[in-house]
Amino acid sequence: MTSIPLGPLMIDIAGTALTDLDRDRLRHRLVGGIILFSRNYASTEQLTRLCAEIHALRTPRLLIAVDHEGGRVQRFREGFTRLPPMRRLGELWEVRRDQALAAARAIGLVLGFELRRCGVDFSFTPVLDLDYGASSVIGDRAFHRDASVVAALAGALIDGLHEVGMAACGKHFPGHGFVAADSHIAVPVDGRSLEQLAEDMEPYRRLSLDAVMPAHVIYPEVDGRPAGFSPVWLAKLRDGFAFDGVIFSDDLSMEGASVAGGIVARADAAWNAGCDMLLVCNSPDAVGELLAHWVPGTDAAAKRSARVLRLLPTGNTESDRTVLYQDSLRLIARLT
Repeated sequence: MTSIPLGPLMIDIAGTALTDLDRDRLRHRLVGGIILFSRNYASTEQLTRLCAEIHALRTPRLLIAVDHEGGRVQRFREGFTRLPPMRRLGELWEVRRDQALAAARAIGLVLGFELRRCGVDFSFTPVLDLDYGASSVIGDRAFHRDASVVAALAGALIDGLHEVGMAACGKHFPGHGFVAADSHIAVPVDGRSLEQLAEDMEPYRRLSLDAVMPAHVIYPEVDGRPAGFSPVWLAKLRDGFAFDGVIFSDDLSMEGASVAGGIVARADAAWNAGCDMLLVCNSPDAVGELLAHWVPGTDAAAKRSARVLRLLPTGNTESDRTVLYQDSLRLIARLT
């Protein structure tokens, strides 16, 4: 099989099996990954076949990702453990911190184990936004209002992910919890100063993250562009926090990305700002336009591709982790 370096686009597919068009697009040099949704899932057996076929398309294999956080953002349900929303862990923290930390680690381990068993490489989790009670799109996806509690619980969940060889992605940098608007359908603006945003960024400072996803939020006191299109914000992440993991754009099809222009302009803006991999979801026409017309700059392209390769899972998920998995299931059962 011909080796094709991983490209900077993460795209999606419509159904539960690959079409010829899907295969052609997934083999394109600009593509480096695929994100799956609930529409791509029928059963664990079907998902395992789908992932195996995707992985067989290229060398190195494409990164297969999903939004699988728990609560209302869990794409695969039947055949998977039902995971609680992260706020449940924050509530438990107020009563029994040791139990909250153990449960957070258990959730990370079960989440990673069950996805990897089916061939999924990566989940966009954990959410590090603070729970200000203002954002409906974040809501109970957030662990807690206190940044130190968010860092502690997210750190334990990340430990569980790492235990089964899965990387972690903190989102949505520098923080989406303060604004009410939903970036899927609007362009949120957070008018706080950099100093006021420092608390929101504290989990990113404290945690060792494999990847980060910036918010489609404008912070005009810092920069007039959404964070994912802002060299100012991404330089702060890279230089200020010494972060050398993967930076994912949030979905370029979302309304929060519309300020950058059409889809090619959005890709240029995110790539030139410093994102390593760009998500384009639920918009097959936009994917076609990018594959036909987008020419990304070559600056540090090889380094960015190498970062993405580090997200591919490591180690065995089965024989040496089954006991930990069963123990973790019992901890989660007490929360749901």
